[in-house]
Amino acid sequence: MGSVLNVVLAVVAAYLIFKVGFAVLGSFARPAPEPPPPGEMRRVSLTYRCPLCGMELRVRSAMSEDPVAPRHCMDEMELVVPAE
Repeated sequence: MGSVLNVVLAVVAAYLIFKVGFAVLGSFARPAPEPPPPGEMRRVSLTYRCPLCGMELRVRSAMSEDPVAPRHCMDEMELVVPAE
C-alpha cells in the first residue's frame, strides 16, 4: 500500500512541477506589440553613421520628426548632415 501511495504522490508532484514550469516559461512569452496606425508614422529622411566602424543607416520613417539615434558598436550613431 505504501509503494502505491509513493507512486501517486510522485505523479502528482511531477504534474505540479510541469504545470508551474510551463506557467513560468509562458510568462516570458509576450506577444509583439501591434503596429501603430498608418497615419502615426512620419516620413523622415535621416542618415546616421557609426563613429567607430563607419557603417551608415538611413531612417525613412519614424514615430517623431526627431527620433532617438540608433546604436551600433555599443555606441550611439551620429547624424550625418547632408551637404547643401
